[in-house]
Amino acid sequence: MAIVLLLAGLFLSASAGNFTEDFDLAWGDGRAQILDDGELLTLSLDQISGSGFQSKKEYLFGNINMQLKFVPGNSAGTVTTYYLASNELTWDEIDFAFVGNLSGDPYIVHTNVLTQGEGNREQQFYLWFDPTEDFHTYSFFWNPQRIIFAVDDSPIRVFKNLGSSLGVSYPKSQPMRIYASLCSAQDLATSGGFVETDWSQAPFNASFQNFDANESCVWSSRASSCNSSTPWLSDQLDSASQERLRWIQNNYMIYNYCSDVYRFPQGLPPECDVV
Repeated sequence: MAIVLLLAGLFLSASAGNFTEDFDLAWGDGRAQILDDGELLTLSLDQISGSGFQSKKEYLFGNINMQLKFVPGNSAGTVTTYYLASNELTWDEIDFAFVGNLSGDPYIVHTNVLTQGEGNREQQFYLWFDPTEDFHTYSFFWNPQRIIFAVDDSPIRVFKNLGSSLGVSYPKSQPMRIYASLCSAQDLATSGGFVETDWSQAPFNASFQNFDANESCVWSSRASSCNSSTPWLSDQLDSASQERLRWIQNNYMIYNYCSDVYRFPQGLPPECDVV
């Protein structure tokens, strides 16, 4: 039987990690920097290049939290990503992507789940605060039964493992690293690419702090640091958190692939029938 916990318990951070110890600066030619003795990581984007980093460790299930502060002001055409991905030809991926905006317009939070290289499971949200003014916590809770996307301990999306009941693929066998980047995606980003990036505002900067993956299953030498008795591997939302999830989706969701009948003229994906 699954253990039902308060969401605050699911995403409770024990202690912050250290970026120097936990991550590699993957690309950007000096535009990614680790500062304050490993407590802060910044990414920069200019007209030549963006930047990114990746975790040293791989994870197969986990409770992964990071605090982010996004590009302020006119950030149109910029995308900050924070995601998990495996390194396979047909890869698995669990995504947050944060699309920049014109000054005064809200950021859009994109979420997606890819399995064996296939996604098309996007849900998009506005945030209920300005994510450029301060740091906020963005979390993945991923166990064999479900993936929960959360912002400041509030769930915004749940993707369930319906493999046995409906044959829906679910990321459960490929270990993943944590990745993040700040890049230009002008053709895909703000208003579908109709709003051009104002490069006079560059460099654009995003900041990361308080990484925590202490309650996660580290994958090393083809073995997991967890076992079948690891308690959170069966956790789920309690009734209060489910109500919070419904409230956020009713008030802040702006796109749901499960409502897009034009995109799926032959019928919606089978998981869309499951509440």
